[in-house]
Amino acid sequence: MQLGDILDDLSIDVVTSSLEITRVENDSRDCVPGTLFFAMPGTIQRGARFARDAVERGAVCVVSDENLKLDVPVVVAPTSQLRALLAHASATVTGHPETKAKLVAVTGTNGKTSVTSIVASLGRALTWNTSSIGTLTNERTTPAAPELFRTLATMAANFDPAINDSLIALEVSSHALDQHRVDGLRFCVAAFTNLSHDHLDYHGTMEEYFQTKATLFTNEYARRAIIWIDDPYGERLAELTELPVTRVSRADAVDVDTSLLGSTFFWRGHLVNSPLVGGYNVDNALVAMAIMSTLGANDAAVAASMGDVTSVPGRFEMLYGREVTVIVDYAHTAVGLQRLLSDVRAMRTGGRIITVFGAGGDRDRSKRPEMGRVVSELSDFTILTSDNPRSESPDAIIDAVATGFAPGARTVRESDRRRAISLALESASSGDVVVLAGKGHESTQTVGDLVIPFDDRLVAKELLK
Repeated sequence: MQLGDILDDLSIDVVTSSLEITRVENDSRDCVPGTLFFAMPGTIQRGARFARDAVERGAVCVVSDENLKLDVPVVVAPTSQLRALLAHASATVTGHPETKAKLVAVTGTNGKTSVTSIVASLGRALTWNTSSIGTLTNERTTPAAPELFRTLATMAANFDPAINDSLIALEVSSHALDQHRVDGLRFCVAAFTNLSHDHLDYHGTMEEYFQTKATLFTNEYARRAIIWIDDPYGERLAELTELPVTRVSRADAVDVDTSLLGSTFFWRGHLVNSPLVGGYNVDNALVAMAIMSTLGANDAAVAASMGDVTSVPGRFEMLYGREVTVIVDYAHTAVGLQRLLSDVRAMRTGGRIITVFGAGGDRDRSKRPEMGRVVSELSDFTILTSDNPRSESPDAIIDAVATGFAPGARTVRESDRRRAISLALESASSGDVVVLAGKGHESTQTVGDLVIPFDDRLVAKELLK
């Protein structure tokens, strides 16, 4: 495709307009011959610093907000237009895949992955073409525009053309909204799960965090809203947005019965029998079912299809061995941990709760003591360990979390995560539940500059043998 057809709103000379473009990138390391490289302004480093590297790797043109002396043409555009141009170029080069499926956006502190996964499972059970983008599929929860549109294009290309209904559910993070990564998309439905203390290292305050999330619920991005109103921020958002709103609440589920085998309840008069475990998964299911209903699926069929929903990797994922139940979960905020451990406490048939957890490095430090308080109060025995320390000292992170421990709580610190899991299993007796929290589906651990293979589930299975 020629550059002039991609950047059709810009004045470009004839020679530059005729350049053949096969790929759009904003990361110089991913450039190949035929790439149009966008030198984006960054929060830490400007993309212009990497323009020469992009050219050396094959970029045939660079779009920037400043004149650059390079061996290829440079198209200069106002800084305020760069992100919109990046999204437009990415969509155009990939054939506008955003038009080939119903798009659903899910945002919130906790539950994004579960809701998008449940929506995708429900769609498959209803014989729709479905897929999802998020924590389980991409390195970033919400990829930058070039990767995002390529992912959408790949998914759309794999859909069965004989099926009329196609759906792609996306997790949309607050970082993605603030950095305009989903510019160029308009969602049939935008859903809100909850908001709690997280990412304040980036947003500064809860108000800024909320306002960033709220931008998704505007006509620019979405047609309709599904909002969980049992959360105070959700209740506020439902009043604030000008979109048509479907309010979702735990009150929508009648005669709820949860156990370690699954959940049953009535929704809109229909019986739901779900293999998903935990009260918070009832909440996630209610949001997901409301999404499918809003998209036009029959309520009775949606309720029946919940029986075919598959569990979400690393979300209340259960392993068994030696008369001990092991639960692996991604909970990594105080509220997420509270909901997880409260569910475990409510469903266990006896025995103790032994929790292994830590906090991630180079992330919101202010939430660490609160995480320590919640876990130590709701566990019978807490083993504080390392998560993904990244560039921070694991012991320094552990020290910060430990300041929140409840007085008198039984706690141990063990910075080696494998040894911590081993200690938990060795300490467990028949009927105890061991909870491994924080990493969920992750298959690596980041320590300094090293990315080490590490999967809580695999380690636990090995040790259970």
